[in-house]
Amino acid sequence: MRPDPLPASLSTPVVTPLMPSVVYASATPDELDLQYEGYENGYTYSREGHPNADVLAARIDRMEGGQGGVMTASGMAAVSAVLMGCLAAGDHVIGGDQLYGRSLRLMAEDLPRLGIETTLADSTDVDAIADAMRPNTKLVLIEVVSNPTLRIADLAEISALCRDMGVLLAVDNTFTTPALLKPFDHGADIVIHSVTKLLSGHSDVMAGYVCARDPDLNARLETFVVTSGMTPSPFDCWLGERGLLSFEVRLDRAQSTAARLADHLGSHPKVSRVLYPGRDDHPEAARAKALMGGQGGNMVSFVVPGGREVANAVARGAEGIAFAPTLGDVGTTLSHPASSSHRALTAEAREALGMPEGFFRVSVGLEDPDALIAVFDRALDGVPG
Repeated sequence: MRPDPLPASLSTPVVTPLMPSVVYASATPDELDLQYEGYENGYTYSREGHPNADVLAARIDRMEGGQGGVMTASGMAAVSAVLMGCLAAGDHVIGGDQLYGRSLRLMAEDLPRLGIETTLADSTDVDAIADAMRPNTKLVLIEVVSNPTLRIADLAEISALCRDMGVLLAVDNTFTTPALLKPFDHGADIVIHSVTKLLSGHSDVMAGYVCARDPDLNARLETFVVTSGMTPSPFDCWLGERGLLSFEVRLDRAQSTAARLADHLGSHPKVSRVLYPGRDDHPEAARAKALMGGQGGNMVSFVVPGGREVANAVARGAEGIAFAPTLGDVGTTLSHPASSSHRALTAEAREALGMPEGFFRVSVGLEDPDALIAVFDRALDGVPG
């Protein structure tokens, strides 16, 4: 039996309703045809799309300047949809060599198994990307601010190179967010987000987003997401929309505190290096300022010289801060790439990328800045020597 219709009402909800139905009923086969063929809007089966996903995607579309973006079950699902949906056996893809650890793993281990050639290159140097180009290169995937080393990609030159070579450019905009940078404005063909992170901002959502500038390519990506079962749940999308409503306020507070924390750590005697895009000593400070309008974001990375004993001391000493491999929460989190996101790399490989054992990444939240700085001071006081 079909469900009873909703009660009639002159008023409307001020919050988007949560619509968890898996199945949607149509009156006739003709009605179903009209929906599947795009003549009428409607829903059939939630894996193929549902209202909460469309509401959230439309909000992110407006932020990014895109159209027809697709929600996925995670940020990595969005990355996978781009790589699998755009590439075939015999194609070649270039990835930034400081991508998120799982993105690196996907490119290094899974794509070659499927006959897709991969090369990792330094995205801060357009010449390195150019040297990696081949006749069969179809796609370049970069993060403008790399995870976790916070290096800044040469977006303008890479975009120009990809355009000249007829190669797609995909930008993972998770760290920068559309508040700091809109990749479509800089020539990107595809924009990716882990909505799990800053956009939702409460560590209770697992979702991703992908949007292509070209409608035909966007349709291909959507088809792959639906076919491979990457669609997120209505509840995650509903929570994601809830988080998005406070996104800009959260980011403003967090990056203000992050700038203060970075300056404090930069003068601490037990810290050998601080990376923050808003500091003048950042390796790509001028580029960061040009791309992000002087903003630095909410992520800070730093190095404490020493091995695992030192790393354990810092993590233990940072009482009140979650030691967890995530970012973008309302609470500050501390991450250690050597034991989490980049654990699959050898110590030598991590060292080459600028991530020694004492490297930490901080996702700054909404705490009182003075209280947060005091926590890090206590943690560093516990470091031997």
